[in-house]
Amino acid sequence: MPPVNRSLPDSAANVRTAVSGGQVPGLGSAPAFTLTVPPRLSLPVLVAVPHAGRTYPPAVTARMRDPDLAQLRLEDRHVDRLGVAIARETGAALLVAHAPRALLDLNRAEDDIDWDMVEGGKPRDFPSADPGQRGNARARSGLGLVPRRLPGSGEIWRGRLGPAELAARIEGIHRAYHQTLAAQLARIRAQWGVALLIDLHSMPPLRPAEGEMRAPIFVLGDRFGASCDNVLMGRALTYLEGRGAAAAQNRPYSGGYVLDRHGAPQDSVHAMQIEVCRATYLDRHLTEPGAGLPAVAAMLAGLVRELGAEAALLAGGEDNGMRQAAE
Repeated sequence: MPPVNRSLPDSAANVRTAVSGGQVPGLGSAPAFTLTVPPRLSLPVLVAVPHAGRTYPPAVTARMRDPDLAQLRLEDRHVDRLGVAIARETGAALLVAHAPRALLDLNRAEDDIDWDMVEGGKPRDFPSADPGQRGNARARSGLGLVPRRLPGSGEIWRGRLGPAELAARIEGIHRAYHQTLAAQLARIRAQWGVALLIDLHSMPPLRPAEGEMRAPIFVLGDRFGASCDNVLMGRALTYLEGRGAAAAQNRPYSGGYVLDRHGAPQDSVHAMQIEVCRATYLDRHLTEPGAGLPAVAAMLAGLVRELGAEAALLAGGEDNGMRQAAE
């Protein structure tokens, strides 16, 4: 589907331009994602939200054994609302997927497929999309490119997935999303000399690690140093610690395919995954936005300003305006 351009109000003085692209198979012209950018980027930052999509084709939900449970378990429920608030507060670019994770997981490689769930199995001519990239290889556990089962809940689907439908999802969702993400990072780097991707996710409440009094409410991932400069990770942890927010690094979530594919700190493209505890911004049932959402969004906006300013400094873009923006 060709991109659709429109303008969305951001504030009285700032109108963000939105470009929708990709296509959700089974829903006509429904876009798979939307990229919004302000007239002028205030920071060299793109915030991406790959797992909060809620655009379900009726034929897909009809094949789910337990649609309510599967959607609740697979979605990063309403974390896109945090992304919208962060982008508006900071002037960052924002990429939000509308296609749900149940159709296709944007944080998996194209060839990370459980072929037992596809009619006819793996075709002989199926290409390995990114042979140089590291995949999570979680297909056998049921959480590959198309999720098959949920831990503790069993199979998600009735019947197998048709190969033509799988191909349409890959083309209309996965390739379109990652091409747009890569292009936007390239534009930011061309403008600023550096680009920072914040891949925003949410997680179920964690238990405190052994010897710790509190469970982390944020987990920051950088593929154990491979996807972003250590200075950025250190600044993020210091920021959260200074505000009394318990945070962990890379455990239990270090990031996945998105960071592997797009993080290239040697080329001044940095990528960090941020997992947010759902109990901090959702209601007590972890299903709808809760009273804590504005405070969490404000904290994350401050974090993004800090990281954006630090990224600019890495590229030699130090000036008083950037420093003041961070402070």
